[in-house]
Amino acid sequence: MSSLKSIKIPSFLKNFFFITGCSFVIWLAFLDKTNLMYQYQFRAEEKKLEAQKEFFISEIKKTKEDQQELLSSPEKQEKFAREKYFMKRDDEDLFIITPAPQQ
Repeated sequence: MSSLKSIKIPSFLKNFFFITGCSFVIWLAFLDKTNLMYQYQFRAEEKKLEAQKEFFISEIKKTKEDQQELLSSPEKQEKFAREKYFMKRDDEDLFIITPAPQQ
């Protein structure tokens, strides 16, 4: 029993503010609902969404350019209709060749 009394505890470990501060840091880092793990996951999700945002912005830009191109001339409209919607003239036959499915 005397050996326990001889152990000296540093004075800063007895300080109320130090104990309170450490408890607060531990609470925020591990126990709170927005702890460090969730913050990391939120940051990763944010980066993924930013990348998607950039992708969709570039796709919108391409689509607007295609729209302007299509509205500029009837020849381009005809080409688009033939390629995308397989439209044809009355005196033409249309053959659609598709690749064999991969197995």
